Amino acid sequence: MGERLRLATGVMGNAASLLLYSTPILTMSRIIRKKSTEEFSCVPYITALLNCLLYTWYGLPVVSCGWENFPVVTINGLGILLEFSFILIYVWFASPTRKASLIFSMKVIAILIPVIVMFFITVSISTFVFHDHHHRKVFVGSLGLVASLSMYGSPLVVVKQVIATKSVEFMPFYLSFFSFLSSSLWMAYGLLGHDLFLASPNLVGSPLGIFQLLLYCKYRKRAMKTMGTPNEWDLEENDEKSKQLQIVISESENGKS
Repeated sequence: MGERLRLATGVMGNAASLLLYSTPILTMSRIIRKKSTEEFSCVPYITALLNCLLYTWYGLPVVSCGWENFPVVTINGLGILLEFSFILIYVWFASPTRKASLIFSMKVIAILIPVIVMFFITVSISTFVFHDHHHRKVFVGSLGLVASLSMYGSPLVVVKQVIATKSVEFMPFYLSFFSFLSSSLWMAYGLLGHDLFLASPNLVGSPLGIFQLLLYCKYRKRAMKTMGTPNEWDLEENDEKSKQLQIVISESENGKS
């Protein structure tokens, strides 16, 4: 019964994480439409890629016992494909000129290579140095834990901005809700399996999601009052705000596992 409940929680966690992973698609569609990366950063996608690589390896039978963490493998495996796709799109539309595009591509590769090297070093050490599942899980899980916790800094930037401006303009409800839902489900999944390396990062993410939802409830009425009528909107200002919103989203939500 307990194993079935854990599996069901993992499946629901996959669904919530998939909705969360789909958020950067809005950013990518804007980049493709405008044929420019504008002010968007590629770093969040690279750090999210490292997180997905580590947790995919963590869930495979080499590290975990059998397929006990199969749901972790499926969602993070999908995350690897999505993050690679986002990075390729970003590099392709980096600059309108060939020379500038080449220089920018080299900068992205310079960041990406250490991530790939670190992953392969992790795979090699966990495979050939440690010879039992317990020590492999401790080693890979510790690295995954650090990678996950480091990415919770981005939502804090959004929270700070909401408090400063007293507006939820840069923190959409669905973003906060799916962040909370995903973190809560994976925390429950980790606790049901007595796996602190899966539960611990989400012990931070879940309360942060609740805090974001509380802020949204507090400031949403203020935003509705100050929105104005359609005739009063400044189209150029709205376009700039839309771009800023996409930057915040892309930097905030690529790291969930």
